[in-house]
Amino acid sequence: MKIALIGYGKMGHMIEQIALDRGHEIVSIIDVNNQEDFDSKEFASADVAIEFTAPQAAYGNYLKAWAKGVKVVSGSTGWMKEHGDEVRKACADGKTLFWASNFSIGVAIFSAVNRYLAKIMNQFPQYDVEMEETHHVHKLDHPSGTAITLAEEIVENVERKEAWAEDTTDPKMLRIDHIRRGEVPGIHTIRYDSDADLITITHDAHSRKGFALGAVLAAEYTKEHQGLLTISDMFKF
Repeated sequence: MKIALIGYGKMGHMIEQIALDRGHEIVSIIDVNNQEDFDSKEFASADVAIEFTAPQAAYGNYLKAWAKGVKVVSGSTGWMKEHGDEVRKACADGKTLFWASNFSIGVAIFSAVNRYLAKIMNQFPQYDVEMEETHHVHKLDHPSGTAITLAEEIVENVERKEAWAEDTTDPKMLRIDHIRRGEVPGIHTIRYDSDADLITITHDAHSRKGFALGAVLAAEYTKEHQGLLTISDMFKF
């Protein structure tokens, strides 16, 4: 498979190595200093572009890739509120985007556990639920896209929570706390607390390797599919 990379930071380098190890070809690498390469024949030859950039750049990158007929896999977060409707419409009209807040297989499993536990805990109102996410100091957006996805799953299944929020004491809101320290790849913890006991589930990423592998697996899936795709399409948990 021919892959283009959009964004060539730590994740881009790791994705490149995993893609090569799996027998794929990197035909184009686009970063902040060579945006003109979106118009190159090498980029247009890609089956899929894997995009990991800043929130403010992501949507524009999708448009540039789609204009060349290239499908996109993206792990960029922070663009959904402003451009979500346009992306959904574009994918309904024939464009392809595989988007995930987190491509880790472990996080996909953790998400399935989260949904199952939330359905159980809906029956036990004595438990309050809250979430905490920790990431490296370079991550500017908060809460993380993964935390938002997990929170939305809880809100969907726990009737006593109406929405999620940061810095809240409203019992109807699911509180999300964020911590930024060191080079932490990502830790997500969900706590159900009552007067009697505490139930906690945590996903703690050891490195970014799991995210990078998941992104390449998503690209392999995206090559054969179209529309707006998600982790739930690829992993049937």
